[in-house]
This record gives sequence, C-alpha cells and structure tokens, in this order.
Amino acid sequence: MASHVANFSAARSEANPYRVLIAGGCYSGLAVAVNLLEKCDTIESPIPVEITIVDERDGFYHVIGSPLALSSHSYAEKAWVCYKDIPVLQRPDVRFVHGSVSKVDPESKTATIVEQPNREERAAAYDYFVAATGLRRVWPVVPQSAKKEDYLKEAGRHIDAVVNSTAPVLVVGGGAVGIEMAAELKEVQPHVKVTLAHSRDKLLSAEPLPDNVKECARDLTVDAGVEVLLNHRLKSQTPVKNEDGTEVFQVEFENGHKMTASKVIMAVSRSEPSTTYLPADALSEDRYVNIRPTLQLSSDKVANAESHFAVGDLIRWSGIKRCGSAMHQGRFAGLNIHQLMLQDIQGKEPVFNQLAEVPPMIGLAVGKNALSYGGEGIKHGKQVMEYFFEEDLGFRICWDHLRLSGNKA
Repeated sequence: MASHVANFSAARSEANPYRVLIAGGCYSGLAVAVNLLEKCDTIESPIPVEITIVDERDGFYHVIGSPLALSSHSYAEKAWVCYKDIPVLQRPDVRFVHGSVSKVDPESKTATIVEQPNREERAAAYDYFVAATGLRRVWPVVPQSAKKEDYLKEAGRHIDAVVNSTAPVLVVGGGAVGIEMAAELKEVQPHVKVTLAHSRDKLLSAEPLPDNVKECARDLTVDAGVEVLLNHRLKSQTPVKNEDGTEVFQVEFENGHKMTASKVIMAVSRSEPSTTYLPADALSEDRYVNIRPTLQLSSDKVANAESHFAVGDLIRWSGIKRCGSAMHQGRFAGLNIHQLMLQDIQGKEPVFNQLAEVPPMIGLAVGKNALSYGGEGIKHGKQVMEYFFEEDLGFRICWDHLRLSGNKA
C-alpha cells in the first residue's frame, strides 16, 4: 500500500492532475464527468483530476423536453440550465468552455478548441478524451441558439405563433419527435387544431419496432386530439395572406390533398453525427464512431485509442438512440477512465464495464399518456407516462439520475 501512495504522489498531484477533456455537455457527457468525479473523490484513494467540458451551448438542454419547451413559456425556462447553475459541477477542478472542438490529434493528445464569442482558437492538451457531441439536429427538433437568453426568444416566437394560430398547425414527420411534438402542443394549447402528417402507412416507420407498437402510437396520438394523416408526403408549402392579412400556408401533399396551415413544423429526422473533429479512421462510413464495448475507440489505426472514448448518440452501436442509453454509456466511460487511472497509478489490471448489445426499446410521451416497449412487451397509459416521464417530460428523472444537484449515488 505504501508503494502505491508513493507512486501516486510521484505521478500525480493537484499541480499535475489527470486532464480529461469532454466534448459535449448533455446527458452522456455530464454522466462521464459526474461518475468520474465521484470515483476520484473517494477518501481511500483520491485522484487529482481536471475536467474540461466544451459545449456549443452555455447550458444543459433537456432534449427530451423539446416538444414541451416549444409549447410552454414556463417549461422553456426550465428545460435549459446554464452550466454555472449546475450545483454538482461548481468546483475548481471542473471548467466549462462555451465553444466547440474543431480537431483532435490522438497521437499528441491535443485538441483544438474554438471559444465563443470571438471564435478564438487554442490548443488543449489532455490525458483522456471523450466525444459526447451527439447528433446535429435541426430546428425545431432542438433549438439552434447557443445562449439561454437567445433560446428563450427563439422558443417564445415559436410558441406565440402557435398560440395565435387561426388555422391548423401542421407537424410533418411521424417519428417519435413528430408524435411527441404534435401531442404535447395539443395538450398544452388545447384550443389549437393540430394535424400530424406522415409519408408512410404507419407512424414510427423508421424504427425497428413491431407493428402493434406503431399502431398503439397512432391510437394514442388520435386520442390526444391530433388529426393523423398517413401516406401524406409533403409536396409544397406556400405562404399566403388570408382575409385579415395574417400569413398562413397553402400546403399540398404528393397524393393531391391540400390544406391551409397557420404554421408548418418540420419534425422530419435529418440528424447527422457531430463527429467532424475526429480522425476519419475512428468513424464508420456514415460518420458514427466505431467503439469497443468499453466505449474506447476501436480502430487500430488511431494512436492512443485506449485513451479516447465516445458515448451517446454518435456511437455506432445497437439499439434506438435514447437518453437512458446515453447516460448509461457516460457512466461506464467515467468508470472505465477511472480504471485506467488506477492502472497508471497502481499498476493494477483494469476491470472495465462493457456495453451489452441493446435490443429495440422505446418510451414515447403522447399527451397525457405514454407507451413503452422493451423486454416486457408493450405497455401504455397514464401510469406509463408517470413512470417514464412524470409531469415534466422526464426533466426531474434525468436531473436526479445524473445527480446534478450534488446528491451522491
């Protein structure tokens, strides 16, 4: 034991901590930080660490809550928490950088960071790197603003336009985002007529789910008061003035059906992995990150691959992209980085947590109800909504699961 302490003292100190750079401060990135800090803080064998989290936003945005954040002014305020207001990470060994990582050099273990607001570039050396930047999603699936004050204006304009609508609001795209957006809008603004149009004959058509799950999703959406149009592929939307001078849209579908809409919300998935800063050898053909079950980069062409991790929606792994999976992966990555630190300090063989293959599963909030599908089959109803989402589309559940208030596991 004495030799371990001696090695530790020689290898690392508060003046020479392990440097961990995390690109992305959402579910998976924060899970890495919190779980790693808890391990490094242990009284028995504390490890000095310095964590830098780089994110394009100035705060944690609850992506799952987007459908409600774009329907309710009060919830929009709650869904975005500035990093300076997250209690568990207000400590001297954690730093947030408002900006982005533009390049990673695994061989030299150096990243190029572009800081806001002046887009100043600087080099940052690290011992361990975590890619947690997720998917680049379009508006209105997620807000495009980088600062909370701008996001609140962005969301506010959207909400006001919907609330003041004189014709139906059309949501285009019957995936999970479109369903939740249409149902949440109808739930929060019941006076607004909401129509959901989808190009295929079943909702959730892109997901590897049984037909009974897709049919249940449709039934719940209709029960929520949303008109559902299947086999309706959008052809055009033309802005025109109605009789009172208000702008509306003349919408035409490929099947010839026409309608007038006050607002057209595009919820069609165009998400791409945010991985341009990583070496091409680390990526698959569709630019997802190839990983080992330990969350480490899998390519033998990437130098120091064992010190580089990837978590969340940007990894190439089985299962539907879900926030629960992202937090789980972040936890494993944090624990595995700690194992590598112990190996460096004590010379002990690391015992890694490893991801298992993930079968298709989903949790879907549809107004007052929700459906879930997984190992126990399909469930739906208000109790499912309470269990998976509560009354704030899972904000409290995710916040507490990540222990962002500072409560230990």
